[in-house]
Amino acid sequence: MITRSELKEILANGIWKQNASLVQILGLCPLLAVTTNLVNGVMLSLATILVMSLAGFVVSLLRHFIPYEIRIPVFILIAATLVTTVDLGMNAYLHEMYLTLGIFIPLIITNCIVLARIEVFAAKRSPLQALLDGICMGLGLLWTLALLGGMREFIGNGTLLSGIDSVLPGWKTLQLLPDGYPGFMLAILPPGAFILLGCMIAAKNWLDARRAAAQSLLPPQSMAAAG
Repeated sequence: MITRSELKEILANGIWKQNASLVQILGLCPLLAVTTNLVNGVMLSLATILVMSLAGFVVSLLRHFIPYEIRIPVFILIAATLVTTVDLGMNAYLHEMYLTLGIFIPLIITNCIVLARIEVFAAKRSPLQALLDGICMGLGLLWTLALLGGMREFIGNGTLLSGIDSVLPGWKTLQLLPDGYPGFMLAILPPGAFILLGCMIAAKNWLDARRAAAQSLLPPQSMAAAG
């Protein structure tokens, strides 16, 4: 069983405190290449969540049977099997999105987020904890890529949900700015992703510093209650 405090800690670490993109600065390849719009970022994040959670769960189940000396090749083999399954599934059921994401679906196996969480967390915790950690770390990646992709798409093209019809037929792209909007190409290019990611990291650091300063002004009893 997992306690409420453990669940709260796993959730907070994955989504905010140890956010893979804003704190650990991992997964820069999809951050730069895939987040040209919101839909691409969300779909790649969902695929990553599936791989991370299931890989962590399987590794945790088998952690007592995997020799320490060959643990990394075994971890890679487990993750690669799951990535291949996700890749084939998207090719079969979401073919247009599969073509859009291209090589970045198989490249999930090279993402340091996946292997790092397997090695640091899943190999040392219970299966349920490993499963929840994979989901929560993936959710942190999801909102980061979704926000970054949404900002790049809006600034670059004045739209939102571009390509949503490849996932949900019948849905249409939202044109948020007038049709005559010339677009801002820098936002779509990798340098724009670097700039916006830097702004997101700065905003997170500012919020963390502000929260820490506010907590330092509280009396010890209130700080203990807040913690």
